[in-house]
Amino acid sequence: MAVPKKKTSKSKTRSRRASNWQLKAAPRSTCPRCNVAKTPHVVCSNCGWYGGRQAIDVD
Repeated sequence: MAVPKKKTSKSKTRSRRASNWQLKAAPRSTCPRCNVAKTPHVVCSNCGWYGGRQAIDVD
């Protein structure tokens, strides 16, 4: 079995783990009905449509 030649420093270990903590921007798509930016697979908060039909009543 392979054995490391040198000890991995704390900074090297922590920087490798910290790469998974970075925040990514939320995905965005446009509503095909009103062309407003919205989250994919979610009812449009502007017009209330989802999947080609009106899902909620927005006044």
